[in-house]
Amino acid sequence: MSRKNRKQVFTNIEVLDAGAKGKTIAKSPEGAVIFLPNAVPGDVVDIQTYKKRKAYYEGKATVFHKLSDKRTTPECEHFGVCGGCKWQDMDYKWQLHYKQKETENNLRRLGHIELPEVTPILGSAEQYFYRNKMEFSFSDSRWLTLEEIQSDINLEDKNALGFHIPGMWDKILDINKCHLQADPSNAIRNSVRAFAVENDLEFFNTRNQTGLLRTLMIRTASTGELMVLIQFFKEDKEKRELLLNYLAVTFPEITSLLYVINTKANDTIYDQDIICFNGRDHIFEEMEGLKFKINAKSFYQTNSDQAFELYKLTRDFAGLTGEELVYDLYTGTGTIAQFVAKNAKKVVGVEAVPDAILAAKENAKANKIDNVDFYVGDMKNVFNDQFIKTHGHPDVIITDPPRDGMHKDVVQMLLNVSPEKIVYVSCNSATQARDLALMDAVYKVTKIQAVDMFPQTHHVENIVLLEKR
Repeated sequence: MSRKNRKQVFTNIEVLDAGAKGKTIAKSPEGAVIFLPNAVPGDVVDIQTYKKRKAYYEGKATVFHKLSDKRTTPECEHFGVCGGCKWQDMDYKWQLHYKQKETENNLRRLGHIELPEVTPILGSAEQYFYRNKMEFSFSDSRWLTLEEIQSDINLEDKNALGFHIPGMWDKILDINKCHLQADPSNAIRNSVRAFAVENDLEFFNTRNQTGLLRTLMIRTASTGELMVLIQFFKEDKEKRELLLNYLAVTFPEITSLLYVINTKANDTIYDQDIICFNGRDHIFEEMEGLKFKINAKSFYQTNSDQAFELYKLTRDFAGLTGEELVYDLYTGTGTIAQFVAKNAKKVVGVEAVPDAILAAKENAKANKIDNVDFYVGDMKNVFNDQFIKTHGHPDVIITDPPRDGMHKDVVQMLLNVSPEKIVYVSCNSATQARDLALMDAVYKVTKIQAVDMFPQTHHVENIVLLEKR
């Protein structure tokens, strides 16, 4: 097909459905699928396509002839430019509808799984300000909106502290107010930006690898504790202490004030030394009387309140009586393992990240839980016949793998071990469906529960109970 024919305009097209990765779906007059990033099901629009594949188009709605009754007014002033919260213009009840629909479709169409009656998705009580962790990037060449370019606004200040524009690794949108993390998150970010500008602290330039300030991370906890981490590109003791002392004085509620000197090309801190400037090097999260120590590198579910609901459902699905040996695969910092421990005889957690296992052991000790053991290793290598022989045959296995799902060797080992129950928690129902299909001959899906951890986005968690046929 010629380049000219790859870009087409379709007029008066109704948007039909929501699809994967937060995009919505329309169809051309000839019946070809069109994926759109900026429409809501029920909209009637004109579409400009910009990419043609064998089976579908990718395009953008350019004219809106009719607005869907599924729409709502976005709360955030940055909606449509910022890459997050892409479903803010869709009423929350319809967000839940499409999340549930995608989960069921993936299990049925990709996994070819026979489903029981599906429990309605569990929505989040808080639809905004629900995240406990946010990371913002500094830039000395911020993204300019079309309105700014066309206006008379003074554009001398090109500094930004905010989020990456989707698909642009070197462009940062300056954020005034983000609706994802509760106060004092916005106040801290805006104060850091203003202080840095006033005191000539250089914002980072990703292309040139120059500047001082790289990233700002803010972690909040249900306990009221607060962590702030500033990432510097180079050591400048005078400027570093100027900013950190300002934060310590202006926001005395900061429990843990940390910094990193990261001179490498990327912003990841997992291979960096974290230095405590003020307070302690961690904060505590609490759930059902259990305390979890969170440091700068810790993984913890980013929606604390909804994580509590997710873990309660996981424990309910396991149906423990106090007599079971439970394996918790991909245990992370052992949150689920400790959460179910009081209902089990013993819990064995396995995780590939050594720091996470150290944290799990430390938290279990602090929580006075003595019926959990944690082991570190790559799951496909450590979860084997010898491991079972050493630690005992599990009655129940809980597995909560990353987005890619489980390695085929891990799935095969699950079949070999053949516990009475498997509780599979997933943040990606497509890879979950693939794994379930591999176990379908031995295990029947008897319960399903989707849980919305991330309102205003297309992301959703799903819990499945598998019982032997």
